[in-house]
Amino acid sequence: MKRLHGIDIARYFAFVGMVLVNFRIVAEVGADGSLPSLITNNLEGRAAALFVVLAGVGASLGRAAWHVTLRRAIFLFAIGMLNMLVFEADILHFYALYFIVAIGFMARPNRWLLFGIAGFILIATAAQLFLDFDRGWSWDTLTYSGFWTVEGFLRHSFYNGWHPVFPWAAFLLWGMWLGRLSLGRSRVQVGLILGGALVAVAAHMASAVLIHDPEIGALMTTEPVPAGPLYMLAGGATATAVLGAVLMLTPVLLALPIVRRLCDAMIVAGRQTLTHYVAHILIGMGTLEAMGLLRGTLQPAQVFWISIAYCAIAALFSWLWSHKFKRGPLEATMRLITEGKT
Repeated sequence: MKRLHGIDIARYFAFVGMVLVNFRIVAEVGADGSLPSLITNNLEGRAAALFVVLAGVGASLGRAAWHVTLRRAIFLFAIGMLNMLVFEADILHFYALYFIVAIGFMARPNRWLLFGIAGFILIATAAQLFLDFDRGWSWDTLTYSGFWTVEGFLRHSFYNGWHPVFPWAAFLLWGMWLGRLSLGRSRVQVGLILGGALVAVAAHMASAVLIHDPEIGALMTTEPVPAGPLYMLAGGATATAVLGAVLMLTPVLLALPIVRRLCDAMIVAGRQTLTHYVAHILIGMGTLEAMGLLRGTLQPAQVFWISIAYCAIAALFSWLWSHKFKRGPLEATMRLITEGKT
């Protein structure tokens, strides 16, 4: 299939959303009602969901052999666990677990993917009903105790962490299902936009009603922690609509000389999101820490514009890097280690 540049741009948008959310987390600022604050609020849980859905799309389009996917998962797990030493909300080690799940579905028909999606969401919902989701958490400081023990690691990774396998692996499986569609067709893109938007609106409307139920209301929110069934519907549907919209708009934008270079920068940045994800923690957050700009010293609007500036610099770096190298630094390293190719 001819490469769909819209997928790369959507991946860059997901990265921008994650930077906005993560920078605000480490800056320890709350919402203040301003437009930048509202934008970041609405990206919480949505940007990460889009990121995972797009990983599933890429898995279907790439069609890597299972053993290559397994080696990539091991690489991501190692990077993610190192990342956990400095940023406890890391998503890479979760990614590794999602890809291990995906191996079992790669050669299966579409209905298996849909059954898998339903299964992961149902098991997670049952666990949230009958198990103690708060175990290990200090919600005041957003820290998790016991992660580096076997029990704590398993609990955090599969049940009550930031992006646990149950139910978050369902996003990857949904992306794999989407990746099997003819995404280059305008008819499919319109279907993604309309279908995604309708389901997202319906999920939010259902939440507004069910959240007041004294027995199940706590599970009927559209917030990402804990990831209840309506959050999964809303997050997956929003990601679907965004993907469809970006795919539809990308050819139009690429045809406009005035924005073509900007799109080119976002495309190459979207192909280097592994590098940028790690860099936004080590370099981005590290720079803010060194400058003494964390722990409540900034306003929400300031964090927002710092995040946007960082993402613009990241895109510029990717554009310049692409003139000399085909892949980003970490992408090339992963390919060399897992496939023995440069």
